[in-house]
Amino acid sequence: MLVVVLSWLCSSALASVSGGKLPEAELESQVLHRPFICRRKSKYGDMLLVHHDGFFENGTMFHSSRNHGNKQPMWFTLGIREVLKGWDLGLQDMCAGEKRKLVIPPALAYGKEGKGKIPPESTLTFIVEVMEIRNGPRSHESFQEMDLNDDWRLSKDEVKAYLKKDFELHGYPPNDTLHETMAEEIFAKEDKNKDGYISSREFTYKHDEL
Repeated sequence: MLVVVLSWLCSSALASVSGGKLPEAELESQVLHRPFICRRKSKYGDMLLVHHDGFFENGTMFHSSRNHGNKQPMWFTLGIREVLKGWDLGLQDMCAGEKRKLVIPPALAYGKEGKGKIPPESTLTFIVEVMEIRNGPRSHESFQEMDLNDDWRLSKDEVKAYLKKDFELHGYPPNDTLHETMAEEIFAKEDKNKDGYISSREFTYKHDEL
């Protein structure tokens, strides 16, 4: 049972913005192109490969993945705050080959501080094309279930409570000693910075599983 639960737990996942309150600012999303055939749609926890162009409100382009940097599309995990909140919200339910225009208010972009060449309180427009969608290394549902206080990190007590619940669900009696041992093994593997918590990024982002 230990091997089964550890294997399942370590292949599951996290991160969902649905656990917290979303900003009041609204995102504008427009489909510019959608392929006739769509085998699957993007969801939280998926890995997306995207090309994107970014524009200020006056129409000036500040970045293009096709023309700037290494001129390659980028991979990221949807829904775990690896990218702008506006992207996490606006790139759900997309098909490979689909292109969308996102108009993102400051609260869902770089906010009051701005970043680099992005001034504070900037509304940004992105043209994003999804090139490929892959299953993410984890699913967000189990992380959301374990993250009892919605703080985007797992404590040892939260993991033990989840293990206890899982044991009971499968007809096994609670075993505090075993749950403690299992939690120790999970944290030894997943708590990369050894701060006593498993963050959403630590638990979700696994380069070697891509």
